[in-house]
Amino acid sequence: MKKIQMVDLNGQYQEIKEQVNTAIAEILETSAFINGPEVHAFQKELEDYLNVKHVIPCANGTDALQIAMMGLGLKPGDEVITADFTFAATVEVIALLQLTPVLVDVYPDTFNINVEAIEKAITPKTKAIVPVHLFGQCANMDAIMALAKKHNLYVIEDNAQAIGAKYYASDGTKYMAGGIGHVGATSFFPSKNLGCYGDGGAIFTNDDDLAHIIRGVVNHGMYERYHHDVVGVNSRLDAIQAAVLRAKLPRLNGYCESRRNAARAYSKAFEGQKHIITPKTVTHCEGICDICECHVFHQYTLRITNGRRDALVQYLNKNNIPCGVYYPIPLHRQKAYADERYKEEDFPVTNQLVTEVISLPMHTELDSEQINHITDMVIGFVNE
Repeated sequence: MKKIQMVDLNGQYQEIKEQVNTAIAEILETSAFINGPEVHAFQKELEDYLNVKHVIPCANGTDALQIAMMGLGLKPGDEVITADFTFAATVEVIALLQLTPVLVDVYPDTFNINVEAIEKAITPKTKAIVPVHLFGQCANMDAIMALAKKHNLYVIEDNAQAIGAKYYASDGTKYMAGGIGHVGATSFFPSKNLGCYGDGGAIFTNDDDLAHIIRGVVNHGMYERYHHDVVGVNSRLDAIQAAVLRAKLPRLNGYCESRRNAARAYSKAFEGQKHIITPKTVTHCEGICDICECHVFHQYTLRITNGRRDALVQYLNKNNIPCGVYYPIPLHRQKAYADERYKEEDFPVTNQLVTEVISLPMHTELDSEQINHITDMVIGFVNE
């Protein structure tokens, strides 16, 4: 059996090695490192893939979120609602811009932001909602967009973990994740479903005026060299990373299907296990399938309900099976984001999830022998 890895970046590289190496060599020869032809070509190809009018590449996913908020003109003190159960980058950029983060609970089955909790948290100071499409599937965007329209709020999609996922709206319209709200942001960190070989990110929008503002923000606020029209940052995707992403983008749907196949195998093996809750896929496509294109499984995350999660982590690591706990501490308990407004009783689901979740290896190179070994080890330990 091959060595089990949490993410097998080298195995994926071998498939595209010749294309990537050739493209990088051409970039080195031309020395078009910043905003060169590879970046412009990738931008257009991603616009076509996502069916959005504008993709603005940038340096990383955290920048993408921050730039999206800067482009919307949010001001210090404006409240931005987001999920308590997610990576810190989502709330980090809110705090960096001196906006006021408002954390709310999530659903226990999908791990995505609780729409009822969003509505309860809206105040006259609320200006935006940031739904995080956690672990690879969209939050309930129909309900979130309806709330935003009702209260005149912006919606900024944190799509760092769900690029390639589809969303079927209640009116039958099919969207790609990240292209539903007013603006979307993603990360191309190497372990993402569409990852480069360093840092990278992008912002998406169908709003022409917003896209224009954002293009200035990513480049020091310049539209014309040395003319700074808006306050900006230095956040650009370099050509080498764009070349890697161009090689991977045509394969992204296949990568996502490989992940879904692995998820199907995991979930089938765990059927009937009373102490194991497998991930739930919300099929926005009228529930016609079990694990469908609505989920791209950036992570395959179980809940271990008999109090043995931490012991299972130790057991798997001891037996050379990598795993992860995403996330062990809720944001409302993090020192940097602690606030007297937050009450523990407001986060019952998140507080439970952080004691139960465990993510198993998930990548395009997983094979049945590895999955069988992993699931046998998990089941054997949990049922001891």
